[in-house]
Amino acid sequence: MRRSLPTPFYIAVDTGGTFTDCVWLEQGRLRMLKVFSTPADPSQAIAQALDLAIRKAGVPRPLTLLHGTTVGTNTLLQRRGARVALVTTAGFESAVEIGRQARPKLYDFFFERIEPLVPSDLRFGVEERTSSEGGILTAPSSEALAQLPERVAHADPEAIAISLLFSFANAANERSVASALSSLNLPVSVSHEILPEFREYERTSTVVMNAYLQPVMQSYLERLASRTNDLAAGRNAKNTGAKRITSATRVFVMQSSGGITSLPAAVREPVRTVLSGPAGGEVGAAVMARRSGFERIISFDMGGTSTDVALVDGEIRPGSQSEIAGLPIGVPMLDIHTVGAGGGSLARFDAAGALRVGPESAGADPGPICYGRGLRPTVTDANLILGRLQAQRFLGGDFVLDLQRTRQVIKEWLLQQGSRLTLPQFAAGVVRVINATMEKAIRVVSIERGYDPREFALVAFGGAGGLHACELAQALGIPRVIVPAMPGALSAFGILFSDVVKDYSRTVLWRVTGGLPVERMEKEFSTLRTRTERDFRSEGWRGGIRLSRTVDLRYRGQGYELNIPYSRGLIADFEREHRRRYGYGYDGREVELVTLRLRGTVRSPLRRLKANSAELDARPIGSSGPAQKCLVSFNGREGPTTVYSRDKLRIERKYPGPAIVTEYSATTIVPPGARFWLDRSANLMIGLSK
Repeated sequence: MRRSLPTPFYIAVDTGGTFTDCVWLEQGRLRMLKVFSTPADPSQAIAQALDLAIRKAGVPRPLTLLHGTTVGTNTLLQRRGARVALVTTAGFESAVEIGRQARPKLYDFFFERIEPLVPSDLRFGVEERTSSEGGILTAPSSEALAQLPERVAHADPEAIAISLLFSFANAANERSVASALSSLNLPVSVSHEILPEFREYERTSTVVMNAYLQPVMQSYLERLASRTNDLAAGRNAKNTGAKRITSATRVFVMQSSGGITSLPAAVREPVRTVLSGPAGGEVGAAVMARRSGFERIISFDMGGTSTDVALVDGEIRPGSQSEIAGLPIGVPMLDIHTVGAGGGSLARFDAAGALRVGPESAGADPGPICYGRGLRPTVTDANLILGRLQAQRFLGGDFVLDLQRTRQVIKEWLLQQGSRLTLPQFAAGVVRVINATMEKAIRVVSIERGYDPREFALVAFGGAGGLHACELAQALGIPRVIVPAMPGALSAFGILFSDVVKDYSRTVLWRVTGGLPVERMEKEFSTLRTRTERDFRSEGWRGGIRLSRTVDLRYRGQGYELNIPYSRGLIADFEREHRRRYGYGYDGREVELVTLRLRGTVRSPLRRLKANSAELDARPIGSSGPAQKCLVSFNGREGPTTVYSRDKLRIERKYPGPAIVTEYSATTIVPPGARFWLDRSANLMIGLSK
């Protein structure tokens, strides 16, 4: 008799600056837990979270880990990546440093440019040239190729990036160079594989970034996979009470484009994971809002270190050009705007005595003052002083915030700063300053993109999102705030339900004269489709592959493009979107097809679950008591406020503000005059008065 295979045990883990969040599916019920992050080695916190989850797993079954990581982002921000050698076309060695000559601060005479990731002594030129049409004008000589490995090896690099001029049109010369350098046995990133698109500066920056991250990400992911296997097999010495799952463990990594990829692919192209965690948050926000009937949302993810905001108009669509740590990156990424504003953001007074908050953060170590070790005031401390955070209800009561220590330390700090502000005045000022920073971020993704925020719902999540969402919504005229179930771990939830995604592109630069070159476009898309299917099958994916085709277009002479879904009405759709985005169009002006893009998607097995087939458990460790009253400051006035436990709210019953809604992973503030209720999708809905 044939035995049925056990259902895999899916666990999603999102590593943040303060907390590491874990979400998994157990007997049809979504479970969650949070542990403090370990910045020195994020895999330690992940191992701790997995250990706790495995203890609750019950029956033995294969383990599948879906991971959202900040290792790539932190490596770039802290400049702790590999020593990279760049091989490029002779005469263009300095292109990566010259850049676009763009000045972010036009009138700042003291502005300092971002240093490239590759210093001048690690850049090597090769005598070769490919034309813009793809013709090989000069092939690298055999003598030059024979000498190249020795030249590069002399610089003692840890990784190599190769980016030759116009390699997107013909990659023959790049292949020759890559083949010659293979004898060095170093990680090699090649531009026609990473980003076969025009704009040599952006392409070179992207492939250099990939090489810069590759050894770091490879070491981290291999260490994570090893620890995951040990935990799953019950080999952890500290894991004495855990039941053995199995050594058949699979690890997948969230990409910046909003889909997961295999561990080998993430190691090969880590540049695609630099916004891994925030991408999971946007996916989770869209999924939960759609369950409540909202297709147009602004996601607002406020964590301990930063705030990520994004706009979703019907469907999630990645962009093709972005910037990380001041450096351009050309791989598909969700349009997420990040600011240094989180619960751990540090407050300070500048030289003129003005109050500033962030972007510096207390992080997980030492953390806010109320966590017991910090010595400088943070946003979390301010919310605690104002009564917006309840000391006994943090993390379901598992972790008690130290209000007395917070008051004492901040009083002493204010005296040291020479400030005459009272504690409530200072705390209210911290909240106003951080709200101004986050309001500006929301304007960037909405108003500055041609969208009216009043037509959207604000989906607030992250550990601190619910504390500030209503004030931000009122400032922007947004009528509805949605706080989804498990808000403090929504990024992990989004990762858990993410599809497997692969993106491919090719720059063509075709002018449209008369009609669309449909036959040529179909031929190029067919080539991309063949590569997509080959890559999915080589990784063992057997589900149906859904293909999505888009095209970057522009009017001739423009230096920027719009990405439009491919159809026979492509030109008309482009002109319509151009008018909506910029307020004008050009009748009769020639249009250029710039880049063809293909996205392949294999749906997650968990997507088969119906909207409510998996129950949402917001209290896996501890639960809160009945409603009570406390004093909370709103707009400088302190008044009695009802404190509710989210798990005690009745479905569809409307409650009046002011109120505090507490749960395991977050706290939500409802201002006076607002009304809130739990809908049948377990989302907390807040209607704001106009």
